[in-house]
Amino acid sequence: MEPPSEPELHADDSGVTDDRLRLIFTCCHPALATDAQVALTLRTLAGLTTPEIARAFLVPEPTMAQRLVRAKRKISNAGIPYRIPPAHLLPERTSAVLAVLYLLFNEGYSASAGESLVRVDLCDEAIRLARTLVELMPDEPEAAGLLALLLLQDARRAARVDADGEFVALDEQDRTLWNRDAIDEGVAVLERVLRQRRPGPYQVQAAIAACHGRAEVASDTDWHEIALLYGELVRMTGGSPVVELNRAVAVAMADGPEAGLEIVDALDASGELSSYHLLPATRADLLRRLGRRTEAASAYREALALATTDTERKYLERRLSEVAGYR
Repeated sequence: MEPPSEPELHADDSGVTDDRLRLIFTCCHPALATDAQVALTLRTLAGLTTPEIARAFLVPEPTMAQRLVRAKRKISNAGIPYRIPPAHLLPERTSAVLAVLYLLFNEGYSASAGESLVRVDLCDEAIRLARTLVELMPDEPEAAGLLALLLLQDARRAARVDADGEFVALDEQDRTLWNRDAIDEGVAVLERVLRQRRPGPYQVQAAIAACHGRAEVASDTDWHEIALLYGELVRMTGGSPVVELNRAVAVAMADGPEAGLEIVDALDASGELSSYHLLPATRADLLRRLGRRTEAASAYREALALATTDTERKYLERRLSEVAGYR
């Protein structure tokens, strides 16, 4: 699938002036399933590889490759017009466009492979496009919610890896390295959009990120509020297992590791996150906190076998060494 020509890009009444954003709207054709729209756009325009996209969707690489082939074939066989729609039809593509920007940022914020945990170029481009989308759709609350979320997340970027390239967990980060201007802007954007009283998943995630951003030291974090917000997010996302895993962490911080471990064990038994390294990594951390070192070591080894970046592996090896003398 080739991108539209320049003349076609500029001959429309969409109101979208940014060429990259115009192309994203063009790729997100409603004739395709939303997941297919997002995956194809990430592959065609954002330049993400099939393995990176597969990781974003938590599916095996061959499965994602087949989905991409089927989506391209449908466009070709059905003669789907490859052009940006007029302004009044943009809303039907907005949810897919938001998902593209969200996953583009996530790949930048926590790269799925390689030596570096963070890909600054992807983070910066996702934030730029989110700003542009908010300007284009000032009355779309989830666009503002996404911008607030990305700003609040990105504000912690400099503290996530230490001078030796080692991953630093959130509760261990040097918060003086956090970008307070970005946090203030993100909170301001969130507060404005919440006044519209049209909540959505991106706004809830931004509210969670704001709870972290407001805590000057880790012990100030309102984990009870975060656990409640994750509960609402689970409801909004139809029981997303990744969101449920994040809720488990918040519950563990609010009510103790046993409470969090109960949720993690249920997720483990469901098999929904069988290839997701953060499931055994989370379980290992909770077991470590409970003093169950042998079980924790086993879970850390499982997480290590699934981790895909050098930074993540080094962090897990360090944790494993703490509970099992790993070398």
